[in-house]
Amino acid sequence: MLKELLLPEIHELIEQREWSLLRDVLSTWSPAEIADLMLSVPKAERVLLYRALPQDLAHEVFAYLEPDQQINLLHELTDSESRELLAALSPDDRTALLSELPGDVTSRLLALLEPDDLREARWLLGYPEESVGRLMTPDFLALEPGWTVATALEYIRQHGQDRETLNRLYVCDKRQRLLGVVRLRALILADPTTTIAELMEETPRLSAFDDQETAVRVMEKFDLSVLPVVDSNGVLVGIVTFDDVLDVAEKEATEDIQKLGGMEALDISYRATPVSVLIRKRAGWLTALMLSEMLTTTALSVFEKQIEKAVVLVLFLPLVISSGGNSGSQAATLITRALALQEISFRDWWLVLRRELVSGLTLGSILGSLGFLRIELWTLLFGPVYGDHHLLIALTVGVGLIGIVLWGTTIGAMLPLLLYRLGFDPATSSAPFIATLVDVSGIIIYFVTAMLILGGRLL
Repeated sequence: MLKELLLPEIHELIEQREWSLLRDVLSTWSPAEIADLMLSVPKAERVLLYRALPQDLAHEVFAYLEPDQQINLLHELTDSESRELLAALSPDDRTALLSELPGDVTSRLLALLEPDDLREARWLLGYPEESVGRLMTPDFLALEPGWTVATALEYIRQHGQDRETLNRLYVCDKRQRLLGVVRLRALILADPTTTIAELMEETPRLSAFDDQETAVRVMEKFDLSVLPVVDSNGVLVGIVTFDDVLDVAEKEATEDIQKLGGMEALDISYRATPVSVLIRKRAGWLTALMLSEMLTTTALSVFEKQIEKAVVLVLFLPLVISSGGNSGSQAATLITRALALQEISFRDWWLVLRRELVSGLTLGSILGSLGFLRIELWTLLFGPVYGDHHLLIALTVGVGLIGIVLWGTTIGAMLPLLLYRLGFDPATSSAPFIATLVDVSGIIIYFVTAMLILGGRLL
């Protein structure tokens, strides 16, 4: 709250170029809070604020900025400032930044790195995009199984200053193949003459070529804050920490939500995405959905004669169609999320089908009963507003709702599983797409039901 009260004064200091006073005020702020502050100042003053910060603090603040904000800031910095900044970044943060940049900018920044940093950056960038290799950092400590606790602690004191984390220390043989892990707590509390092999435990591990989503699942499953990364020969090549995994989880969840909303996923934040890109990302899906909805008109034209004889059926068309689309969207969202969390796989299709058939039938019966009661209640209160055959109309709507909701739920559950089996992202079976598909088929179900129940009377 106090920091919010200080914001007007801080903006005034920036406008007056009182950098020394500003530096004193911000000395009590965390890097994350200063990063938020940088978003609230005009773009022209952002680089001035950044340069006013102490160098070490400025480098920490940069790591908290969004990728698009980092890129914009880099464009404003001199080569010397960029070199210092890149050298101060951790290897995983540096790789993430370079991966986001256009090719020509990445080449320019790579040329600014020191030889050791350059080799490291090129090595990390050599892994496939979206792989764990792009996410890991080589800043870790490895112990040997034959060392004593006293030897290991002395090694940590000498080499642990700039390491990413020391909570879990990995044990490797002479060829750097991962053998296990030793927790720092166990190391500190053990007798100095105890060997590392005696304290060593088994540990889950990742391959450098695994998808980044694998790191999210493994870290969540074993409740760990750091995971070792090995190559195809079992050699320890890096570690992945929870802060990087959280970024991946947020990114993947955002992509799934956007796809479920019926659009292409954004590559950068909404604020930084140009309006032209927003339009392009949404126009394709909207066009496809509109063209699909044209099939609704075709389906209605098939039943044109029935509609002419019983116009009252059209009154309830939005009701039954929207119920089918909503039930399908619900099922698609549930199954897509379950697949993302690996709660189910394609092998569970029969289990999913059974559960959704029961769910669809039950939900359809609930909605069908409400639709039936709605018509009969209106007839009781206001007279035969739906004609002399109001009971048959109510029965048509009720049974139609059962069939449409059952169909929508089944399609909504099975389509994500099918896409998953074919190697596509299940999130592309978005709620609008499912709703459109059920709209067309729902019309057929509704009017076929009407023909069966009303045939010979109204139709």
